[in-house]
Amino acid sequence: MTIQTTRFGSVELTSDDMIFFPEGLLGFNELRRFVLLDDPTDEIFAWLQSCEEPGVAFPLLEPELFMANYTIHLTKYDLEALKLASSEGTRCFSIITIPNDPTQMTANLKAPIVINLKERLARQCVLQENSLNIREPIFTKLQQRVVQNPQISIKSQTIEHGIAIRLPSPEL
Repeated sequence: MTIQTTRFGSVELTSDDMIFFPEGLLGFNELRRFVLLDDPTDEIFAWLQSCEEPGVAFPLLEPELFMANYTIHLTKYDLEALKLASSEGTRCFSIITIPNDPTQMTANLKAPIVINLKERLARQCVLQENSLNIREPIFTKLQQRVVQNPQISIKSQTIEHGIAIRLPSPEL
């Protein structure tokens, strides 16, 4: 199957590549089928691309990359919706907002994307912890991480489970 995207052009994928959101995403309830894309021209982010709407793609990062000790506590409803007995076998991402000034980029820690890897089922879970921010500043934290480990690519850490489709590098 081929999907058209405004950011990445035509992308070839199989039904096994798709991630299904039975309830959609907050503010995008009508969009249910997504795919994780790995842009080779971007050193940091994976992209959650809609398979139904070419112009809808969200930059994502695993929160552990910029937030030490980030843990999520899923409700019984979240676990049931994801067909899970526990949070094992999941992958968690934060949606990132990147304004014109990238030093002001933020992550939504309050409503992460949780993916059941085996079932290819996902949900945006609104966590009950009041200490978590919807707009957590992350630029300085990411910058510190790169400075501490300049030889280790952040992206290589976020795409380690093989869930994202790697796009071909652009022709030079």
